Amino acid sequence: MMAAVPGSGSGDHSQTVANHYNKLEESGLEQRSRSRIFYLRNFNNWIKSVLIARTLEKLRVKDSQRTISVLDLCSGKGGDLLKWKKGKIDNLVCADIAATSVEQSEIRYNDNRQREGNRLYKAEFIVADCTKERLKDKYKNPDQSFDLVSCQFSFHYCFESYSQALMMLRNASECLRVGGYFIGTTPNSNELIRRLRKSTDNSFGNEVYNISFSQKDKTNFPLFGAMYNFHLEGVVDCPEFLVYFPVLERLASLFGLKLVKKWSFSEFFKQNLTHKESLSLLSAMQALEPFPSVGGTEPMSANKDDYKCAHEFLSSLSESHTQDSRRPLKIGTLSQAEWDAATIYLVFVFEKVGDMSPSFAAAPDSQSHTSASLSANRSSAGDGNKPGS
Repeated sequence: MMAAVPGSGSGDHSQTVANHYNKLEESGLEQRSRSRIFYLRNFNNWIKSVLIARTLEKLRVKDSQRTISVLDLCSGKGGDLLKWKKGKIDNLVCADIAATSVEQSEIRYNDNRQREGNRLYKAEFIVADCTKERLKDKYKNPDQSFDLVSCQFSFHYCFESYSQALMMLRNASECLRVGGYFIGTTPNSNELIRRLRKSTDNSFGNEVYNISFSQKDKTNFPLFGAMYNFHLEGVVDCPEFLVYFPVLERLASLFGLKLVKKWSFSEFFKQNLTHKESLSLLSAMQALEPFPSVGGTEPMSANKDDYKCAHEFLSSLSESHTQDSRRPLKIGTLSQAEWDAATIYLVFVFEKVGDMSPSFAAAPDSQSHTSASLSANRSSAGDGNKPGS
């Protein structure tokens, strides 16, 4: 049950989040490759890459000659700059609350610009809290419009309060042209609550990730400000907020955004295995761990049970493998711990179908836009089969 009761969020956590990301140190390729979550990070990166590439394809089907402008909300250190280059976009605006991250992103872009010259898209970088500040007032060109708005692994921060959710959606929609898309990845609140209710206390997770709730009640959660603490090994350790998707859909519709589709990461992964380019990218990005391990390297997890599904799948393949073949079978997988961490997320795509109502600029009280209580989807469906299972 998600109830429209006063939330615990008071709008005071934005600086905590900014400080956290400002303090994160840049890690080199060698350091990342030694990380316990090396393949998880690559898998999540693959999800983003495919989502961005497939959406850009849809835009070009509509108008193959159109120059494409993109707004990257909560853009961080510029982890998606290469994706925009590969997507052959023309203009990019990056906005993030963490000044250090924006500075590092701009340095990364300028380095690329020196190598690529005019072949690289033009970019603008803005330090701003996308949940509290109107970005349109900060663009170099106040008449700027976008074909695509992207918010990856950060949208949930805006659900700290009703006003922050409205501002984030306003920023996503205000300069997005009709027919353009708003895409993103965010934790699946239904999945988080399902796992919470299965736990013996107010936390759940494994060696890779941990989520803990401060509230004891596992039945009722506020629509906004439903805070939990998220820890991801060596990367994230800060407060986050549940995003109740029916509320997101309803608020988005007020800004002319209509849901096209949402997928769990498991669904999105399986759907794109049939797409040739996406499948090729899976290997190129090292998004799955080779199983069995190659070159005498140790598995990413020391727990053999983490590869139980992969082992069973490999055994089933071996039974149908021709006896005269001497080539050893190998598959790609994620350790169970990493798969459990990946499958707390979902992918969403909204399309701009109409302009925002000018009268909505002054946001009314949240209670007038949400029912007294909304029932959450209590489906106990699992996470689906992980790669190599």
